[in-house]
Amino acid sequence: MSERLRNRTALVTGSTSNIGLAIAEAFAAEGAHVIVSGRNQERGTRAADRIRAAGGRADFLAADLDGSRRASQDLADRARETLGGRIDILVNNAGIYPAPGTMATDEATFDKVYAVNVKAPFFLTAAVVPGMREAGGGVIVNLGSWIARLGVPLGALYSSTKGAMETLTRAWAAEFGPAGVRVNAVSPGVILPPAPPGSEPHAGEIMMKGTPAGGVGTPDAVARAVVWLASEEAAFVHGTVVDVDGGRTGVAVIAA
Repeated sequence: MSERLRNRTALVTGSTSNIGLAIAEAFAAEGAHVIVSGRNQERGTRAADRIRAAGGRADFLAADLDGSRRASQDLADRARETLGGRIDILVNNAGIYPAPGTMATDEATFDKVYAVNVKAPFFLTAAVVPGMREAGGGVIVNLGSWIARLGVPLGALYSSTKGAMETLTRAWAAEFGPAGVRVNAVSPGVILPPAPPGSEPHAGEIMMKGTPAGGVGTPDAVARAVVWLASEEAAFVHGTVVDVDGGRTGVAVIAA
């Protein structure tokens, strides 16, 4: 690795598995000191140990980002202390994806999804940005989703939260950019971990037929895009949503 993030510090939410873990591992491989965060103590400890075993710097902080300002502020405070007083990079990755139909969605489910997917990153960003301003700058990368712009059945609730995060990306870029805080987003497509040999095709693979990529992506593909946005290579990139979706949303799909 080129260590593009040498001597940088980073907080990655929802990073005990899948895309979040891939981002944390990629950051550490590029020289950053990373906070792995999530609700599951066992998975979080295992993730941090795995990063350290590979030669990276990582600590796990348990956090239940339930949408309250208190929970977000608490994580920001503990992360800042663990990282030696500053957070250079924030990745708002944590999210949940229940997918009932609109008529089957009760109020409790609606409120919980918005609390975790929108309120929690909103208040976490509010808690982290003042320190970035004092330090002279920082980077925030939000995780959107391809279904924020391409509707699918049963995706109304989740996709609306990701649409909100993509809108916040542009609004925050305007609000915080003059203080040196760059804000961008990555919009993953159908992302799956490598399938075991001989396993049945995943439904997501059908969605990717006829796309330029021709198949699903892996968490590493998203992580590489996030590393680029967090690095100085993207210093002139503000308020942008980078699609990492194999062409699913931007290219006409030819059924095969």
